[in-house]
Amino acid sequence: MSNAGTTALLGLLKIGLPILQAPMAGVSSPAMAAEVSNAGGLGAIGVGAAGVEGARQMIREVRARSSGPLNVNVFAHRPALADAEREAAWIERLRARFAELGGSPPRQLNEIYTSFAADDAMLAMLLEERPAVVSLHFGLADPARLRALREAGTVLLATATSLAEARRAVEAGVHAIVAQGYEAGGHRGVFDPYGPDDELGTIALTRLLAVNLDVPIIAAGGIMDGRGITAALGLGAAAGQLGTAYVPTDESLADEGYRAALFSEAAQHTIMTRAISGRPARSLANRFTALAAGIHEADIPAYPIAYDLAKALHALARKAGEFGYGAQWAGQGAPLARRMSAGMLTRALASEMR
Repeated sequence: MSNAGTTALLGLLKIGLPILQAPMAGVSSPAMAAEVSNAGGLGAIGVGAAGVEGARQMIREVRARSSGPLNVNVFAHRPALADAEREAAWIERLRARFAELGGSPPRQLNEIYTSFAADDAMLAMLLEERPAVVSLHFGLADPARLRALREAGTVLLATATSLAEARRAVEAGVHAIVAQGYEAGGHRGVFDPYGPDDELGTIALTRLLAVNLDVPIIAAGGIMDGRGITAALGLGAAAGQLGTAYVPTDESLADEGYRAALFSEAAQHTIMTRAISGRPARSLANRFTALAAGIHEADIPAYPIAYDLAKALHALARKAGEFGYGAQWAGQGAPLARRMSAGMLTRALASEMR
C-alpha cells in the first residue's frame, strides 16, 4: 500500500491516508475539505477566485468543521496581457449565443482573478491564518513569497506537468510535487500556457518525477478509485490526488446540470479546451466545447479575461434552465464517478487500496 515516499509525505502533511482531494475552485467547499480531512486524507479549497476575505472565511469554516490539516490552493499565473481588439472580437463571436438566450454580452471583459504572484493581501492573509498546506497552480510565486510561507511553517505543494517544471519547483523550495497528467480534469497546470506541452500522461509523468527527484510525488489525473491510487504508489508516487471523483459528492458546489452531465454520455468524451477560460482545461463535452471546436487559440483572450465572458454566458443560460455553457471540468476517468459524501468516498478509497 505504501512506500518510503508515502511515509515521508504522510508525516509532512500530518495525515493518515495517501489521499488528497484536489482543490477545485468553484467546486470544492469547506464542507468537502473538512469531510476529507476528518476521514484521514488532505482536504482542500481553491481560493484563486474567492478574493482575500472570501478565502479567509473559507479557511475558518473548514476549521470550524475539522481539526485536520487543510490545503489552500492559489493561482500563480502571470497576470493577463489585455488585448482590446481581440477581446472585442471575442465578444462579437459569442453575441449570437447571448441573443439566443435573450440577453447581451458585457461591453468589455475584465481580468476577474488576481494572481497570487501579485497579490500581497492574499499572502498577508495566508501568513495570518497559517493553513497547514499552500499549493500553487499555473506556476510559482517569487522566492520571497515562498520563503515567507515556509518560514511560517506552511508546507508547499506545486503542480507540474513536466520534469522541467517540477525541477523549477523543487529549486524554489517546494516540499512536494503534484504530477498532473494530461488526462486530469480542470485546468492544465502548465507554467506557460502558450509554450510547448508534451501532454504527458499520469503514468509516464509520475514515474519520470519519482526517478529524477528527491521530493514526494503526488500523482494526479485519471485516478478515481483505490486501485488507481495503489497503481500510482507502485510507480513511486507518495500519494494520489483526486478531483473528478469528488465533483458529485454531497458537499460539492457543482450545480445540478454539472452533476447530471457527469453521469451522462458526456462523461465519455472529455475535451481539452482553451475557449472557456483562456487556458487549456479538460471539460465534459457540452455546448461550450462544441462552440469552441475549430477556434484558433490566437483568437481567444488571455486567462482569465476570456473566463469573464464564459461566466456571463453561463449565468444567462442557467436562468433559462440551460447548463451546457458551464465550466464542467472533468478528467478522463469521469465515467467511474460515484455518488456519496466526501467522507464516505475517502473511506471507500482507503478500503479499496487495502
